[in-house]
Amino acid sequence: MSRGVPVSLRPPKASLAARHKKTHEIVKILIDYRPALRHRTGVGVWVSRLTEALAEGHAGALDITAFSSSWKDRFTAALPGSVRQVDRRVPVRVLNWLWHRQEWPPVELLATGPFDVVHSPSPLLIPTNGAASLVTIHDVDFLMHPERSDGEIQRDYPPLAREHAHRADAIVVPSPYTRDQVARCLNVSADCVFVCPNGAPDWALRASPRPGGHLLFVGSIAPRKNVGRLLQAYDRLRQICPAAPQLVLAGQPATDADQLLATLRQPRFAGCVRHEGYVSEERLKSLYADASAVVLPSLDEGFGIPALEAMTVGVPLVAARRGALPDLVSDAALLVNPLDVEELSKAMQAVVTDPELRERLSQAGPKRARKFTWRASANVLHEAYLFAIEHRRLSRETNDAHRD
Repeated sequence: MSRGVPVSLRPPKASLAARHKKTHEIVKILIDYRPALRHRTGVGVWVSRLTEALAEGHAGALDITAFSSSWKDRFTAALPGSVRQVDRRVPVRVLNWLWHRQEWPPVELLATGPFDVVHSPSPLLIPTNGAASLVTIHDVDFLMHPERSDGEIQRDYPPLAREHAHRADAIVVPSPYTRDQVARCLNVSADCVFVCPNGAPDWALRASPRPGGHLLFVGSIAPRKNVGRLLQAYDRLRQICPAAPQLVLAGQPATDADQLLATLRQPRFAGCVRHEGYVSEERLKSLYADASAVVLPSLDEGFGIPALEAMTVGVPLVAARRGALPDLVSDAALLVNPLDVEELSKAMQAVVTDPELRERLSQAGPKRARKFTWRASANVLHEAYLFAIEHRRLSRETNDAHRD
């Protein structure tokens, strides 16, 4: 965090809510809402649902501005009426380059302030004229494996994320696993990192496990998602069980997915593997409803939204014993080594052929999913905002004292 503030001056988390209740001050928040404008994948879902939960759960305590800037994408979701929407026609790439590389313009020039807190949904700060600043780090794969990212993430995140984390007044992450990764890889204190997980979707629970339904993978077609080994494991499954159900891949291909997509066109996968690309929420729910199991062999996850979705509706789950997934699913999934194709294939065979296993996982999933709510995460995020404001105040006092 800010290097000029000694550890002893960091505000204790527990005291912030009580301090705020005494002052009765309305905290003015700006949240960068751009990831939620279209094709809502993990970050977009997180931003949109937390904004809604903050507005609904902290009415009267927070004055929220949802900020958007895009040349072609506009607000489409119906945000709570208390949320102010600011929409500017500045291309995303242009504004990000200016913010990341020039640290200009301050967001107050685009969205009339002042603000108490400016919240970035990425690891890089949004320039501000003096508000407390938060960054969000969903995972550190961009730092550990920069070759698995592309575009401005590959260009800007690895060289800038560490510095921005130290300058931020607080950091928000989706899981304890990511909190520990951030503290270690970026060399920041875990005291300044707040865990705000995704909440379970409000989807209806299906009646019972569906034998004979398809196997489902949900996620981008990207190296980190380990789709190549999933296809190898599925090929082995078909050799052992020729009547194994179809494998459905639901997710947008990454820019370097050409080779994987070419694999899907091989004769051995004809008619038994289907790639649907990015799907709407309604289509995604129907894919879960018709699935016999969900398979998520990711090499690393900062959280794992598809795992939470599968547990919510009671679909048996096979998940990687890596990243945030083991803590997220606990005993509600069959965990495997994602690097071991044979182990992954056997796990898929087990959920296809063992009705007792399917029933156990189907019952355990919803119980586990109920522990994750947007309201609880919004409460933690509110604490993070108050912490950031106090941290910024202490930073200023310390810097003033040094100048004197």
